[in-house]
Amino acid sequence: MNPRRQFTVLVMAASRGPGDPVAESHGLSHKCLVPVAGETMLGRVLGTLDQSPHVGRVAVSIESPDVINRYIDLAARDITVVPSAASPCASVLAALDDLDDPWPVLVTTADHPLLSPAMVDHLCDEALVSGADVAVALASASRILADYPDAKRTFLPFRGERYSGCNLFALMTPRAARAVDFWRGLEAHRKHPWQLFRAFGAAAVIRFVAGGMTLTAALAAASRRLGMTAAAVTMPFAEAAIDVDKPADLALVEKILRRRK
Repeated sequence: MNPRRQFTVLVMAASRGPGDPVAESHGLSHKCLVPVAGETMLGRVLGTLDQSPHVGRVAVSIESPDVINRYIDLAARDITVVPSAASPCASVLAALDDLDDPWPVLVTTADHPLLSPAMVDHLCDEALVSGADVAVALASASRILADYPDAKRTFLPFRGERYSGCNLFALMTPRAARAVDFWRGLEAHRKHPWQLFRAFGAAAVIRFVAGGMTLTAALAAASRRLGMTAAAVTMPFAEAAIDVDKPADLALVEKILRRRK
């Protein structure tokens, strides 16, 4: 394994449409342009990516370059813009088609201003070691709540632990596109664990209801269902699960960044 193997990074930055509370609170069309401690969220994410040896090409998925040109000099930073589609998963699939030989691909979001080079490197290293087609970054509830007991996160319950997503995904091979396409049909239910487990059949629902579904079993079920291998990477950083979906999240992120100074 080459520990410095480089990834194409896709940053999801498209508008969430009218009604985004964070964008609206700042009078902006896109949440990624909201300033956090004096810098746009997108700018912070791109600055973090610049510091990771695992990062090769960087692409931003957004409606048009015009949205961000006045904030970020895309040409100077050699950043590619790929047009976003109707949903996040559709946008990822479109980007995989648009980008020439992108593999492996790291997908993250522009509303993750606490993203750090250590988080990027941890997921990339573990994904490379796993040999999986797709690796998903998760943070445990015990890790998150130990550091931020008042943080409001959506947790997926498994036997022995609950986990929150970290908006970090490593798509290692072309087979990973199967997972993205499958998830596209579940995007509307991502906050509802019951609906997610239904997609894997009656046995998964029964085990979920009985509290007997481990994370390992869930990944095995997903791998069988999709004809590929899926792995979870547990992140040792509580902040990896803290993105900005609402004004309260933004206040928490700014509080964390002030502590770092």
